[in-house]
Amino acid sequence: MNDTAPPRQLRSRPNRVTPFGRLEASVSRGAFLGNRGDLHAADGAIRKSYAVKFWICCTLEETNGQRVTFDKRGHYTPLFFWDEAVAMAAGHRPCGQCRKPAFHAFKHAFNRAKGLPDGHFVSVKEIDAELHAGRLDENKRQRRYRASAIALPSGTFVTFDSAPETAVLIWHGLAYSWSHAGYAEPVVIDSLAQVHVLTPRILVEVLRAGYVPSVRLPSMQQENPSSRW
Repeated sequence: MNDTAPPRQLRSRPNRVTPFGRLEASVSRGAFLGNRGDLHAADGAIRKSYAVKFWICCTLEETNGQRVTFDKRGHYTPLFFWDEAVAMAAGHRPCGQCRKPAFHAFKHAFNRAKGLPDGHFVSVKEIDAELHAGRLDENKRQRRYRASAIALPSGTFVTFDSAPETAVLIWHGLAYSWSHAGYAEPVVIDSLAQVHVLTPRILVEVLRAGYVPSVRLPSMQQENPSSRW
């Protein structure tokens, strides 16, 4: 008789966020936590893509020291990002509570992007309203636009015409294809390449104004880039 208990099956939740803003199931661990409100249905499953206009990017630790709560209606739905560049592509901003230094840096860059002084007062509601208008179109699909790849700031996510379903990070002149497992080896960007930009336009301008997102790029991948996109 075998008394060995069968291994516990882990529930696969569609709570990993892609640069396309989609919620998917993956075993890969994220570096940041996300919040779009309570996305649960009556059975505890995730049924909605968002419930509020403030989409934030948080640390993995709860500020009150408690464990993250899953599958509970009436409680925000924990989402996860590979890194902050993915979070920004999906339309999230730094949390003003658990990531105060990042949020203040973000607000300063937001003001610069709007042509205002760093210290100009801007409310969180004002920021979130502009982000929400910029992340989704009238059909609640991700807004995208065309641009020259080499004209985009580091931290921007795009797709190339040759691979429209592959999200690619622009970082210091190189292009890194993304998957839930991380980034592929970089390639040099063709100076003539036109791309579809996934990161909301206002957040691209925030990046251009000096905000630097936390990015999980293996250091060995930042050398010896291969062929061009």
